[in-house]
Amino acid sequence: MDTVAQQTVPTFESVWASIQELIQSQKETDKLMKKSREDFDEQMKKSREDFDKQMKEYREDFDKEMKESRKRMKKLEELTGSWANNHGTFAEEYFFNSFEDGNQNFFGEKFDVIKKNLSHFWQGVEDEYDIVLYNHTSVALIEVKYTAHVNDIPKVLRKAETFRILFPHYKDFKIYLGLASMSFYPELEQECINQGIAVIKQIGDTVVINDTNLKVF
Repeated sequence: MDTVAQQTVPTFESVWASIQELIQSQKETDKLMKKSREDFDEQMKKSREDFDKQMKEYREDFDKEMKESRKRMKKLEELTGSWANNHGTFAEEYFFNSFEDGNQNFFGEKFDVIKKNLSHFWQGVEDEYDIVLYNHTSVALIEVKYTAHVNDIPKVLRKAETFRILFPHYKDFKIYLGLASMSFYPELEQECINQGIAVIKQIGDTVVINDTNLKVF
């Protein structure tokens, strides 16, 4: 004969006790969760403060370095500009003196007057001419560069146009153009010849003028 096990029927007191245990357990869990959130928030706050501090220090160092870099760049620009100006002035003086010393017979003509750094502004047009030679029928405009480049040729060609605008009393004169430089490379010299511009360069202690295919502008 099988024996049927008797089941214990929960009483109100046992149920209530279980509920209290669950409530207490939940309170402990909530307490732990709250503490964990507080710890996490505190850690995040500290991390943000550390990050902000590091970023502030980085920005200060970066701004300081940029300031120093700008100072160095400014000094370099001043030195470079001074170097370029000095070399440009040297080239202008060199070629001007070579013409002034009597070498004014070229382009097939004799020029009586020589001027340097002639500049003028009129009716919105402004230009400067490094060396200008005159006689009673012709004008020679010479652009001087310490080291010329093929990109200088359009500027040289424009000189004839601006000169006639700025000095209209020479509008009926023949105008010759020349590019003077302490050095030329073959492509530059050939392009000057193609455009009808005289090549004026230093070879040793002598100024050599190549006016092959010279054009009257």
